[in-house]
Amino acid sequence: MENTRTHAEDVRTTGTFAAARRIDRTGENDASRARSLVRVAAVIPALNEAPSIAGVVGKLRDGRAVAFCRIVVVDNGSTDGTGERARRAGATVVREERRGYGYACRAGVLAAGDADVIVLLDGDAADETSDLPRLLEPLLGDRADLVVGSRVALPGLREPGSMTPQQVLGNRLATFLIRLLYGTEVTDLGPLRAIRREDLLALGMGEMTYGWSVEMMAKAIRAGYRYREVPVTYHRRVGVSKVGGTLSGSLRAGWCIISATLRYSRWLPRVPGERGEIR
Repeated sequence: MENTRTHAEDVRTTGTFAAARRIDRTGENDASRARSLVRVAAVIPALNEAPSIAGVVGKLRDGRAVAFCRIVVVDNGSTDGTGERARRAGATVVREERRGYGYACRAGVLAAGDADVIVLLDGDAADETSDLPRLLEPLLGDRADLVVGSRVALPGLREPGSMTPQQVLGNRLATFLIRLLYGTEVTDLGPLRAIRREDLLALGMGEMTYGWSVEMMAKAIRAGYRYREVPVTYHRRVGVSKVGGTLSGSLRAGWCIISATLRYSRWLPRVPGERGEIR
């Protein structure tokens, strides 16, 4: 088995990695030769992120972390020129007028039709793009189907003030409920995550606002997807948060997340354990 450093270098230089379910497991050498290369797309939902979006797109386009086949920015009804700045920076821009994090994420995933793997990240410059090879490595190594970057696994990686007290408290409550109800060790509902596009579409996502992230995790766990977290750096965002920046926004987001966590604890795939048959 190649080590993590080798996998990360492969991702940086080629922008591709193995589709784990296509690997021939007759032997390690045969498996390496049999790996199919897949295309990775970045999807960035964005609402009024004009001060930061060009910088985020620029870092993704330089190819130092991952050579993406496509960078999709979903302008979720911005009024500050976010879409135009993203387009000038080199992104594919999709306009989604229906406000909601889930609407924006879904529009981006559908727009990235030529990709095999989706990396979701925010447009506020809080996520560290140099973490992307480590985020993708568990998929490359056939050890995960959904990988989430944990902002809290190693507190020293989280910049002071990058998460508001209400965000920290809400995150702790939601992840406690997931551990209790789903029996899976989860520390964070972070926005930075990687999943195969076909696996994400198979989940039949229905939460079009703040519940999208927890729905993805809950359904993936219930469907038998292998869940993995990797510690990631988290910076103070550029601009004001549309969620955690106000008490009312935090309460709305918290209610969506907690209610979705409880609701999907009873969700079952149409054919348990069989991908591609999940609504």
